[in-house]
Amino acid sequence: MTRPFRFGVNMVTPASGADWSRRCKRAEELGYDVILVPDHLGMVAPFPALVAAAEATERPRLGTFVLNTGFWNPALLAREIATTDALTDGRLEIGLGAGYVAQEHERAGLPFPPPGQRVGHLARTVEVLADLLGDESHVPRSTQRPRPPLLIGGNGDRVLRLAAEHADVVAFTGAKAEAGAMIALSAEELDERVAAYHGFAAGRETPAELNVLLQLVAVTTDRAAAVRPLLPYLPGATEEELLKLPLLAVGTTREIADQLRHQRERYGFSYLTVLDPYMEALGPVIEELRGT
Repeated sequence: MTRPFRFGVNMVTPASGADWSRRCKRAEELGYDVILVPDHLGMVAPFPALVAAAEATERPRLGTFVLNTGFWNPALLAREIATTDALTDGRLEIGLGAGYVAQEHERAGLPFPPPGQRVGHLARTVEVLADLLGDESHVPRSTQRPRPPLLIGGNGDRVLRLAAEHADVVAFTGAKAEAGAMIALSAEELDERVAAYHGFAAGRETPAELNVLLQLVAVTTDRAAAVRPLLPYLPGATEEELLKLPLLAVGTTREIADQLRHQRERYGFSYLTVLDPYMEALGPVIEELRGT
Protein backbone atom coordinates (compact mmCIF):
# COMPACT_ATOMS: atom_id res chain seq x y z
CA MET A 1 0.00 0.00 0.00
CA THR A 2 1.40 3.41 -1.00
CA ARG A 3 0.54 6.07 1.54
CA PRO A 4 0.03 9.69 0.50
CA PHE A 5 2.80 12.07 1.49
CA ARG A 6 2.70 13.82 4.85
CA PHE A 7 5.12 16.60 5.79
CA GLY A 8 6.37 17.73 9.18
CA VAL A 9 8.64 20.57 10.28
CA ASN A 10 10.77 20.18 13.41
CA MET A 11 11.00 23.58 15.13
CA VAL A 12 14.54 23.49 16.50
CA THR A 13 15.01 27.27 16.72
CA PRO A 14 13.80 28.96 19.95
CA ALA A 15 11.67 32.08 19.55
CA SER A 16 9.62 34.65 21.46
CA GLY A 17 5.86 34.18 21.70
CA ALA A 18 5.00 36.43 18.76
CA ASP A 19 7.72 35.02 16.52
CA TRP A 20 6.81 31.45 17.47
CA SER A 21 3.20 32.08 16.48
CA ARG A 22 4.27 33.70 13.21
CA ARG A 23 6.50 30.77 12.27
CA CYS A 24 3.84 28.20 13.11
CA LYS A 25 1.31 30.08 11.00
CA ARG A 26 3.82 30.17 8.16
CA ALA A 27 4.30 26.39 8.41
CA GLU A 28 0.54 26.00 8.05
CA GLU A 29 0.50 28.31 5.02
CA LEU A 30 3.27 26.29 3.35
CA GLY A 31 1.19 23.13 3.68
CA TYR A 32 2.95 21.28 6.50
CA ASP A 33 0.76 18.59 8.04
CA VAL A 34 2.57 18.40 11.39
CA ILE A 35 4.39 20.98 13.53
CA LEU A 36 6.97 19.18 15.64
CA VAL A 37 9.31 20.07 18.49
CA PRO A 38 12.44 18.23 19.65
CA ASP A 39 13.50 17.43 23.22
CA HIS A 40 17.02 18.79 23.64
CA LEU A 41 18.49 21.17 26.17
CA GLY A 42 19.00 24.53 24.52
CA MET A 43 15.78 24.20 22.53
CA VAL A 44 12.16 24.92 23.44
CA ALA A 45 10.33 22.89 26.07
CA PRO A 46 8.13 20.52 24.06
CA PHE A 47 4.67 20.68 25.61
CA PRO A 48 4.18 24.43 26.16
CA ALA A 49 5.59 25.02 22.67
CA LEU A 50 3.00 22.66 21.17
CA VAL A 51 0.14 24.30 23.05
CA ALA A 52 1.31 27.67 21.70
CA ALA A 53 1.51 26.19 18.19
CA ALA A 54 -2.07 24.96 18.51
CA GLU A 55 -3.23 28.44 19.50
CA ALA A 56 -1.59 29.91 16.39
CA THR A 57 -2.89 27.37 13.86
CA GLU A 58 -6.01 25.46 12.88
CA ARG A 59 -5.10 22.51 10.63
CA PRO A 60 -1.68 20.98 11.42
CA ARG A 61 -1.25 18.20 13.90
CA LEU A 62 1.34 18.68 16.65
CA GLY A 63 4.03 16.29 17.75
CA THR A 64 7.23 15.64 19.68
CA PHE A 65 10.17 14.65 17.51
CA VAL A 66 11.21 12.97 19.66
CA LEU A 67 11.01 12.96 23.43
CA ASN A 68 14.15 11.66 25.13
CA THR A 69 12.52 9.19 27.50
CA GLY A 70 15.60 9.31 29.71
CA PHE A 71 14.45 12.78 30.77
CA TRP A 72 10.99 11.58 31.78
CA ASN A 73 9.20 9.68 34.52
CA PRO A 74 6.50 7.74 32.63
CA ALA A 75 3.65 8.64 35.02
CA LEU A 76 4.52 12.35 34.87
CA LEU A 77 4.87 12.10 31.10
CA ALA A 78 1.37 10.60 30.87
CA ARG A 79 0.04 13.70 32.65
CA GLU A 80 1.85 16.00 30.19
CA ILE A 81 0.57 14.06 27.18
CA ALA A 82 -3.03 13.90 28.34
CA THR A 83 -3.11 17.59 29.24
CA THR A 84 -1.50 18.67 25.97
CA ASP A 85 -3.81 16.47 23.90
CA ALA A 86 -6.83 18.00 25.64
CA LEU A 87 -5.55 21.58 25.26
CA THR A 88 -4.84 21.05 21.55
CA ASP A 89 -8.27 19.48 20.89
CA GLY A 90 -6.88 16.06 20.03
CA ARG A 91 -4.18 17.18 17.59
CA LEU A 92 -1.24 15.66 19.48
CA GLU A 93 1.10 12.92 18.21
CA ILE A 94 3.60 11.38 20.64
CA GLY A 95 7.16 10.81 19.42
CA LEU A 96 9.50 8.84 21.68
CA GLY A 97 13.16 7.87 21.50
CA ALA A 98 15.81 6.38 23.76
CA GLY A 99 18.08 9.46 23.79
CA TYR A 100 21.65 9.63 22.50
CA VAL A 101 23.36 12.83 23.75
CA ALA A 102 25.42 12.07 26.86
CA GLN A 103 26.32 15.73 27.45
CA GLU A 104 22.67 16.70 27.87
CA HIS A 105 22.20 14.11 30.60
CA GLU A 106 25.32 15.42 32.34
CA ARG A 107 24.05 19.01 32.19
CA ALA A 108 20.71 17.89 33.60
CA GLY A 109 22.37 15.92 36.39
CA LEU A 110 20.90 12.67 35.08
CA PRO A 111 22.65 9.34 34.53
CA PHE A 112 23.38 8.30 30.95
CA PRO A 113 23.00 4.51 30.98
CA PRO A 114 24.39 2.24 28.25
CA PRO A 115 22.24 1.72 25.14
CA GLY A 116 20.50 -1.44 26.35
CA GLN A 117 19.27 0.26 29.51
CA ARG A 118 18.11 3.36 27.62
CA VAL A 119 16.09 1.20 25.23
CA GLY A 120 14.72 -0.72 28.22
CA HIS A 121 13.48 2.53 29.74
CA LEU A 122 11.91 3.46 26.40
CA ALA A 123 10.09 0.12 26.35
CA ARG A 124 8.85 0.58 29.93
CA THR A 125 7.69 4.10 29.08
CA VAL A 126 5.68 2.81 26.12
CA GLU A 127 4.01 0.19 28.33
CA VAL A 128 3.22 2.59 31.18
CA LEU A 129 1.81 5.21 28.82
CA ALA A 130 -0.44 2.60 27.19
CA ASP A 131 -1.73 1.53 30.60
CA LEU A 132 -2.26 5.01 32.02
CA LEU A 133 -3.60 6.77 28.94
CA GLY A 134 -5.89 3.83 28.14
CA ASP A 135 -7.30 3.79 31.67
CA GLU A 136 -10.72 5.45 31.66
CA SER A 137 -10.16 6.57 35.25
CA HIS A 138 -6.87 8.36 34.50
CA VAL A 139 -6.99 12.10 35.20
CA PRO A 140 -6.33 14.18 33.19
CA ARG A 141 -7.84 12.35 30.23
CA SER A 142 -6.54 12.65 26.69
CA THR A 143 -8.99 13.61 23.95
CA GLN A 144 -7.81 10.85 21.59
CA ARG A 145 -8.65 7.36 22.80
CA PRO A 146 -7.05 5.14 23.89
CA ARG A 147 -4.07 7.46 23.34
CA PRO A 148 -2.66 9.86 20.74
CA PRO A 149 -0.81 8.25 17.80
CA LEU A 150 2.64 6.95 18.78
CA LEU A 151 5.86 7.48 16.82
CA ILE A 152 9.03 5.65 17.86
CA GLY A 153 12.34 6.80 16.45
CA GLY A 154 15.57 4.87 16.06
CA ASN A 155 17.49 2.40 13.92
CA GLY A 156 18.67 -0.37 16.27
CA ASP A 157 17.11 -3.82 16.31
CA ARG A 158 15.61 -3.50 19.82
CA VAL A 159 14.00 -0.15 19.00
CA LEU A 160 12.68 -1.44 15.67
CA ARG A 161 11.20 -4.51 17.40
CA LEU A 162 9.50 -2.22 19.91
CA ALA A 163 8.21 -0.01 17.10
CA ALA A 164 6.94 -3.04 15.19
CA GLU A 165 4.87 -4.02 18.21
CA HIS A 166 3.56 -0.65 19.38
CA ALA A 167 4.14 2.29 17.01
CA ASP A 168 1.74 3.88 14.56
CA VAL A 169 4.73 5.67 12.97
CA VAL A 170 8.35 4.52 12.75
CA ALA A 171 10.98 7.26 12.30
CA PHE A 172 14.32 6.31 10.75
CA THR A 173 17.12 8.78 11.47
CA GLY A 174 19.17 8.13 8.33
CA ALA A 175 22.26 8.20 10.58
CA LYS A 176 24.02 6.13 13.24
CA ALA A 177 25.89 7.12 16.39
CA GLU A 178 29.63 6.47 16.29
CA ALA A 179 32.05 7.79 18.94
CA GLY A 180 29.54 10.42 20.01
CA ALA A 181 28.88 11.68 16.47
CA MET A 182 26.06 10.97 14.03
CA ILE A 183 27.29 9.38 10.78
CA ALA A 184 25.01 9.30 7.74
CA LEU A 185 23.74 5.91 6.59
CA SER A 186 24.31 4.98 2.98
CA ALA A 187 21.30 4.14 0.83
CA GLU A 188 22.20 0.45 1.15
CA GLU A 189 22.52 0.63 4.95
CA LEU A 190 19.11 2.25 5.15
CA ASP A 191 17.72 -0.51 2.91
CA GLU A 192 18.93 -3.02 5.49
CA ARG A 193 17.41 -1.14 8.45
CA VAL A 194 14.03 -0.79 6.75
CA ALA A 195 14.11 -4.47 5.80
CA ALA A 196 14.91 -5.37 9.42
CA TYR A 197 11.88 -3.40 10.60
CA HIS A 198 9.61 -5.14 8.10
CA GLY A 199 10.89 -8.47 9.33
CA PHE A 200 9.98 -7.58 12.92
CA ALA A 201 6.59 -6.23 11.79
CA ALA A 202 5.66 -9.20 9.59
CA GLY A 203 2.69 -10.13 11.77
CA ARG A 204 1.12 -6.67 11.90
CA GLU A 205 -2.39 -6.32 10.56
CA THR A 206 -2.06 -2.59 9.85
CA PRO A 207 1.31 -1.35 8.53
CA ALA A 208 2.93 1.59 10.29
CA GLU A 209 3.63 4.89 8.56
CA LEU A 210 7.37 5.29 7.85
CA ASN A 211 9.17 8.58 8.47
CA VAL A 212 12.61 9.98 7.71
CA LEU A 213 14.23 13.26 8.74
CA LEU A 214 15.72 15.21 5.83
CA GLN A 215 18.85 16.91 7.19
CA LEU A 216 19.26 19.28 4.23
CA VAL A 217 16.90 20.73 1.65
CA ALA A 218 18.44 22.87 -1.11
CA VAL A 219 16.51 23.98 -4.17
CA THR A 220 19.23 24.58 -6.76
CA THR A 221 20.36 23.82 -10.29
CA ASP A 222 23.90 23.05 -9.05
CA ARG A 223 23.50 19.95 -6.90
CA ALA A 224 27.21 19.29 -6.47
CA ALA A 225 27.91 22.80 -5.18
CA ALA A 226 25.10 22.48 -2.63
CA VAL A 227 26.60 19.37 -0.98
CA ARG A 228 30.28 20.34 -1.32
CA PRO A 229 30.39 22.09 2.10
CA LEU A 230 29.42 18.77 3.72
CA LEU A 231 32.48 16.87 2.47
CA PRO A 232 34.65 17.68 5.54
CA TYR A 233 32.00 16.13 7.78
CA LEU A 234 32.00 12.84 5.85
CA PRO A 235 35.66 11.96 5.26
CA GLY A 236 36.22 9.80 2.21
CA ALA A 237 32.82 10.55 0.65
CA THR A 238 32.53 12.00 -2.84
CA GLU A 239 30.01 14.56 -4.04
CA GLU A 240 28.27 11.82 -6.02
CA GLU A 241 27.98 9.65 -2.90
CA LEU A 242 26.58 12.55 -0.88
CA LEU A 243 23.91 13.17 -3.50
CA LYS A 244 22.73 9.58 -3.08
CA LEU A 245 22.21 9.93 0.68
CA PRO A 246 18.50 9.56 1.51
CA LEU A 247 18.63 12.34 4.14
CA LEU A 248 19.67 15.05 1.64
CA ALA A 249 17.11 16.61 -0.72
CA VAL A 250 19.01 18.64 -3.31
CA GLY A 251 18.09 19.83 -6.81
CA THR A 252 15.31 21.66 -8.58
CA THR A 253 11.80 21.44 -7.18
CA ARG A 254 10.97 18.74 -9.72
CA GLU A 255 14.18 16.80 -9.03
CA ILE A 256 13.54 16.80 -5.28
CA ALA A 257 9.91 15.76 -5.80
CA ASP A 258 11.07 12.89 -8.03
CA GLN A 259 13.69 11.88 -5.42
CA LEU A 260 11.09 11.76 -2.66
CA ARG A 261 8.72 9.72 -4.83
CA HIS A 262 11.57 7.29 -5.55
CA GLN A 263 12.42 7.02 -1.84
CA ARG A 264 8.79 6.35 -1.02
CA GLU A 265 8.81 3.52 -3.55
CA ARG A 266 12.18 2.16 -2.36
CA TYR A 267 11.86 2.53 1.42
CA GLY A 268 8.22 3.33 2.07
CA PHE A 269 8.94 6.82 3.43
CA SER A 270 5.70 8.76 3.03
CA TYR A 271 6.06 10.99 6.12
CA LEU A 272 8.93 13.43 5.64
CA THR A 273 10.28 15.81 8.26
CA VAL A 274 12.60 18.80 7.81
CA LEU A 275 14.35 21.07 10.28
CA ASP A 276 12.86 24.55 10.46
CA PRO A 277 15.80 26.31 8.70
CA TYR A 278 14.65 24.41 5.57
CA MET A 279 10.93 25.00 6.08
CA GLU A 280 10.66 27.54 3.25
CA ALA A 281 12.85 25.54 0.87
CA LEU A 282 10.58 22.49 1.00
CA GLY A 283 7.41 24.55 0.49
CA PRO A 284 7.37 24.36 -3.34
CA VAL A 285 8.10 20.62 -3.16
CA ILE A 286 5.13 20.11 -0.84
CA GLU A 287 2.95 21.90 -3.40
CA GLU A 288 4.38 19.68 -6.17
CA LEU A 289 3.67 16.48 -4.21
CA ARG A 290 0.37 17.40 -2.57
CA GLY A 291 -2.24 14.71 -3.06
CA THR A 292 0.16 12.13 -4.48
